[in-house]
Amino acid sequence: MVTTLSLPRRPRGRPARNGLDYADTRTLLIRRGLEMLTTQGVSATALDDILKSVNVPKGSFYHYFESKDAFVVATLDAYAEYFARKLDRHLRNQEQAPLIRLAAFVDDACRGVERHDFRRGCLVGNLGQEVSVLDELLRQRLEAILVDWEKRLAACLQDAAGTGELAADADYPALAQAFWVGWEGAILRARLSRSTAPMQAFFKLFLAALPRS
Repeated sequence: MVTTLSLPRRPRGRPARNGLDYADTRTLLIRRGLEMLTTQGVSATALDDILKSVNVPKGSFYHYFESKDAFVVATLDAYAEYFARKLDRHLRNQEQAPLIRLAAFVDDACRGVERHDFRRGCLVGNLGQEVSVLDELLRQRLEAILVDWEKRLAACLQDAAGTGELAADADYPALAQAFWVGWEGAILRARLSRSTAPMQAFFKLFLAALPRS
């Protein structure tokens, strides 16, 4: 899910004892961080648990990250990069009508939460629920990611107006913002109820509320 990033070697700390080089170990830590943070958030995630799961001594952590906050930011950036590619794969698919593209994204997301037995949520949504204990720069990064997602969806909705699926004077940015506000809540409710019904219900209401041409 996370691509290997091009990273310089850091001189601080000791290397891991897992037989991997610097970049591979750092990527492995980020991947494991993604798994745990999307499941239980920051407050409930112990750094020791992440390190033990990938056979990295606690004293080696600062060989890869300056702090736990830096680790969370790196994990969030990896998630944002992955999710942006996923959105583009669906929302820019020129072989489908624009609203069908959005429906394909929703179906893919529903299958994803089911595949992980409703244990994993959206990392951005998870961290957003912990905003009171997060660093200010991390809060700003979360907001920037959501704004990016809104822009990608707004472009798809503008395409929908171009094909006659939406009214030409629709407020695409406002509609996109409303989608992500409701979508994050729908994912939370889906995890609580252990059913994708809330996600499907939200999307049905969103489609019904769209201004048609």
